[in-house]
Amino acid sequence: MPGDRLRVEVEGRSLELSNLDKVLYPQAGFTKGEVIDYYTRVAPALLPHLRDRALTRIRYPNGVTGGSFFEKNRPAATPDWVRVETLPAPGSTKGRETIDYVVADDLPTLVWLANLAALELHTPQWRIGANPDMLVVDLDPGPPAGLRECCQVAVLTRDRLAADGLDSYPKTSGRKGMQLCCPVAGAQPADLVSDYAHRVARELEGAHPKLVVSRMAKNLRPRKVLVDWSQNNAAKTTVAPYSLRAEPNPTVSTPLTWAEVEAAADGDDTAVRPFTAAEALARIDRYGDLLAPLRHGGPELPA
Repeated sequence: MPGDRLRVEVEGRSLELSNLDKVLYPQAGFTKGEVIDYYTRVAPALLPHLRDRALTRIRYPNGVTGGSFFEKNRPAATPDWVRVETLPAPGSTKGRETIDYVVADDLPTLVWLANLAALELHTPQWRIGANPDMLVVDLDPGPPAGLRECCQVAVLTRDRLAADGLDSYPKTSGRKGMQLCCPVAGAQPADLVSDYAHRVARELEGAHPKLVVSRMAKNLRPRKVLVDWSQNNAAKTTVAPYSLRAEPNPTVSTPLTWAEVEAAADGDDTAVRPFTAAEALARIDRYGDLLAPLRHGGPELPA
């Protein structure tokens, strides 16, 4: 029955799960129980990317067609074993000076969040108490441009970043775009990381004006790919690798190989697409975590 509750033990923590048969993705018939199962199975790859990062959740208690809300602050009745960190709130729309963030360091916390229908998990580019250890370039196509054009710009961006000694790792957004993630040394504040990303975006726009745009104005974006450098602002977050997305189907922000990106850039429309939860798990079985290098840091950015 939809109202049934189930008491489970997860790594020594007792959790009460509810409404497991509730359909959260109506088009796919994907239930809350399947959401919890996905996050449980993907946890070994996902948790290292969440660890020590303040977590923003987007919750869909009535499914992806039933409305949603952003949640940064700890929810009511948060178990006392869930890690909570009180941090400054740059850019808070509610005028808060601090927020009590949940930090998902372990499987019980991840299962608890999934049971709250926290379908989307978003993190900043920095660990708690540190400078950014990752630079993110968000590639957002303006129709009729799509993933093929994103992949073309991804290759150009990869090569530009490599000229400065930066390795970049691609993933889909789980929607129409993609991101490149670059490990950095964590020695520079967010404004310097953002300034560097902005400079690279402007250079790409100057070199490829028919394909790339670095400015947000909507009238400039049709048929081009926005290289969104602003994701590196201290107040911004990016969807975490392996997070579900609130699309008609349970798609996932999925790491890619550069061979796939290059094939898509050359016109193979099957190489890169919004992969589903089942496909993302199968890819982990095949490739492992393609974003594992992000855990180990990288170089300082050039001045």
